[in-house]
Amino acid sequence: MKKWECTVCGYIYDPVDGDGKDVAPGTPFEDLPDDWVCPDCGADKDMFEPVD
Repeated sequence: MKKWECTVCGYIYDPVDGDGKDVAPGTPFEDLPDDWVCPDCGADKDMFEPVD
């Protein structure tokens, strides 16, 4: 599963770990709800880009 980075604050969403709050470990980024926001800065999901 691919990691995703918040382009606002640099937070890395790692599907292996979840978000440490409401998202369970093993949840792919694509399966996050549309209203999910960055747990660090509150940026919308569309502000994330895949990490190579």
